[in-house]
Amino acid sequence: MTTTNRPAKGRAPASPDLLAVSDLRVAFRMRKAAPVEAVRGVSFAIPPRSTVALVGESGSGKSVSAMAIVRLLPDNAEVDAASRIDYDGVNLLQAPAQRLRQLRGREISVVFQDPLSSLNPVFTVGDQVAEALRLHASLSRRQAQARAEELLAEVGIPHPRERMRAFPHELSGGQQQRVMIAAAIACEPKLLIADEPTTALDVTVQRQIVELMQRLREKRAMSMLFISHDLALVGEIADRVVVLRDGRVREAGPAADLFAAPRDPYTRALLACRPRVDVRLRRLPVVEQFLAAGPDAPVPQAAAPAPAAERTSAAGPPLVEVRGLRKEFRLKTGLLSHRRVEAVRDASFTIARRRTLGVVGESGSGKTTVGLMLMRLVEPTAGEIRFGGEDLLSMPADRLMDYRRRVQIIFQNPYASLNPRFRVDQILVEPMRIHRIGADDAARRDAAADLLERVGMPRASLSKYPHEFSGGQRQRIAIARCLALRPELLVCDESVSALDVSVQATVINLLLDLQEELGISYLFISHDLAAIRSVADEILVMNRGEIVERGSADAIFGAPAHEYTRRLLSSVPRGISGANGRRIV
Repeated sequence: MTTTNRPAKGRAPASPDLLAVSDLRVAFRMRKAAPVEAVRGVSFAIPPRSTVALVGESGSGKSVSAMAIVRLLPDNAEVDAASRIDYDGVNLLQAPAQRLRQLRGREISVVFQDPLSSLNPVFTVGDQVAEALRLHASLSRRQAQARAEELLAEVGIPHPRERMRAFPHELSGGQQQRVMIAAAIACEPKLLIADEPTTALDVTVQRQIVELMQRLREKRAMSMLFISHDLALVGEIADRVVVLRDGRVREAGPAADLFAAPRDPYTRALLACRPRVDVRLRRLPVVEQFLAAGPDAPVPQAAAPAPAAERTSAAGPPLVEVRGLRKEFRLKTGLLSHRRVEAVRDASFTIARRRTLGVVGESGSGKTTVGLMLMRLVEPTAGEIRFGGEDLLSMPADRLMDYRRRVQIIFQNPYASLNPRFRVDQILVEPMRIHRIGADDAARRDAAADLLERVGMPRASLSKYPHEFSGGQRQRIAIARCLALRPELLVCDESVSALDVSVQATVINLLLDLQEELGISYLFISHDLAAIRSVADEILVMNRGEIVERGSADAIFGAPAHEYTRRLLSSVPRGISGANGRRIV
């Protein structure tokens, strides 16, 4: 990281705030282009013993602002010399390296978004938590290990003494994040920076992590900078909220005021674009509606609820019938030993034509395994799958090629599911060529251009590579690739879970439009109940490989019968928390 122009001067006047960011400007040097401004004059303050949230979509400058505080920006980052980040009266942007090493981990700690990539895979979790204690608290190895065990217990890791010897890959995502939090609070920092710490977690684990961080903040009297794109979640943890877009502050203020009367159209958009759990709308609002309305225009009205009769009428026999589906995995536990794990037990359901079956549950519930068995990417241990009346499991090999054309899958991670070496036209044309759709490559390329327009992408995208697009745009390309084969069933495996709320709304609207236009059926797999509510006609709730509840979306969300379903619904972020409880947004 470099600093441009003249150096900032001296020690700042005494301030009641723990940390103050003033006119922060960060640009990134590009090899063959002009520098890209990522942060453009951002200012905010963090008082002692409080939580300030930075909110915005991907590319808004949230993480860049946070990493500037601890000087962990990449080498091509340039921070304007007029910018200040004052901590204890010292501008951190000009602090010497030795001072920064003393601060990081000891007084200012960071919890990153992806714990598996942040934790060292070759060291035990006990060693990684103890490392900060040995480095900053000058404890002996034995003392550090004992304190690390206490910290693992404090953050809710079961059997902490045993887990001390575990490696990161042996823990669940929620447990990995708890280890990250334990390491971050080991030296009792004054400021904890949490960069999207719950984005990839199940709703129940997300609830546990948020409540844990709240308890730790109060117990240890520390401040927290919480970064998220989800305003509903932020409303339950933050005292103050700073809304960013395109590197600028759009709105800032106390969380209660911002939720009660958001002034900026972009803030109103973030609040309105999140799918709702209380009702299914015909279409979700999108950011562009609010920004086009202007600051003084009335708030755009949400689409009316879709009539129940319109959503539940099924035409003809079901497209998919599943009976007694079971999958068992053999896991190696030693040189000559193994154990059997039932991932799915006795699953039975149907999917009607032109309808959506939602499958919801926590990680490890078996929902993705069900989708992969339906794709014949994982072979069932037992059970029956009929597609269009034909037995899928006894289907001869020469018929499987046609089946794979009729059933397609949209994966969760659009960054990993597109070949980075292929242009978009190659990505779309290749499956058509394999399945002999189209007269020749010229006709297939024309069809690919039409598919891009159908999913809201310009024809010029054909000549570009995946890295040139945002996450939402890549997911649209993945959907276009599926549509190229004219499928009858789309398996959507957490296909909107990792997207910003506004991009998520756009993709959900696209899926609903395509279903109405093309008559596609969906198996929609997600741990996000709000997203499930927006698309599903019927819902299966899975827990530990079993279907514990099934029914219409209205019945599941209106009057859940199973305790597990009620627990999932109660964990959905809904808005502001305070002395009188949560206020639903």
